[in-house]
Amino acid sequence: MGRQSLEPVLIVEDSRSFRMLAEQQVRKAGFATKTCTCLAETRDVLDHHTTFLCAILDYNLPDAHHGEVIDLCLAAGLKVVVLTASQTEKTRDEILSKPIIDYIPKDSSHCIDAVCRLIKRLADNQGHRVLVVDDSASIRKRISALLARQYLTVLEAENGEQALDVLERTPDISLIITDYEMPKMDGLQLVYALRKKDTECSQAIIGLSGHNDGALTARFLKAGANDYLPKPFNQEEFFCRVHSCLNAIDTEWRLFKLANTDFLTQLWNRRYFFERCEQLATEEPKQLAIIDIDYFKRVNDEFGHHVGDDVLVEVAHRLADYCPEDMVARLGGEEFCVLSCRDLTTFKQSLERYRQAIAANPIRVLGQTLNITVSIGVDAQATTVPQLLQMADQALYQAKASGRNQLVVSQN
Repeated sequence: MGRQSLEPVLIVEDSRSFRMLAEQQVRKAGFATKTCTCLAETRDVLDHHTTFLCAILDYNLPDAHHGEVIDLCLAAGLKVVVLTASQTEKTRDEILSKPIIDYIPKDSSHCIDAVCRLIKRLADNQGHRVLVVDDSASIRKRISALLARQYLTVLEAENGEQALDVLERTPDISLIITDYEMPKMDGLQLVYALRKKDTECSQAIIGLSGHNDGALTARFLKAGANDYLPKPFNQEEFFCRVHSCLNAIDTEWRLFKLANTDFLTQLWNRRYFFERCEQLATEEPKQLAIIDIDYFKRVNDEFGHHVGDDVLVEVAHRLADYCPEDMVARLGGEEFCVLSCRDLTTFKQSLERYRQAIAANPIRVLGQTLNITVSIGVDAQATTVPQLLQMADQALYQAKASGRNQLVVSQN
């Protein structure tokens, strides 16, 4: 999860003061910008460049009084957000009849804050998958089109049973939008099944129904859904509910990362490592390695702890790169741990390549070139994680005693 796009934002606004404010705030939010003041300028820009995260468009321009710039940008394949000072229902309906992302009333400078929140959401959406569950192909198609407009990756299922199959194959789905009345397994049964499996509620769920039952909202929420919308729904409200759920998921993920990762190296921390290990079946084959940076105290003493921190970060990042399928954690200080369910031979090969790469590629920090090596102890015979740690630690001690910069596998 997280922001994926570095594409700029196109801003089309004839008011100089408003345009400068919008550009300043969008850049402050972390996005590059390209600005235009009229339809002609926008057409010229799009003739040469159409790769934008989205376009923020003023509805009324000096050479386009009736939103012509919207059609121009949509025809170029851009995601469009419309700013308008007009508050009439006719203008609103006309804007929303087009496949835009949203429209925002230009009633004060605060509308720029809403724009910035929206474009951040769009960028972050590129890291999310949404599952649409409905037995009506036409409704699935409509909802999927709305979601795709928001940079969301969409999967579909015809009923609850099929949805569970999709989720089994694609566990990184962030949001499920499910109808109520479906054959085989209805929406409420699906919510109950999902919450039974996912007690941490890491996937958000929105219930939908055209059924005229006032109690359905409460039934969905009590079953574990995050939100509920009656069909037919309003497009604006639908996007607001979707964004609200995704914002909650992103906030939950950020808090989870803060609680469970090491602040310096961004690897899993010691607490999470042991909690995760307790969840693994005892009979599941496991290999564990402990990695220690050789003579690390000398680095801190000679160059300072700020250089030592940079060395820890580089060693950690390289370790994660060489063991992408494994759980890599910082146990503390200059000591790291890798837990793997791969076969021992493949695991050892990855660790040995890592050890050699560390030794062969000096780490450059603040103008200093540091020759760093690591010692590694591995065990694959113990059945519990505490035993694996104990045996790997003994193998690490042997690697240190034998001259460092080597990998030793426990023989006990």
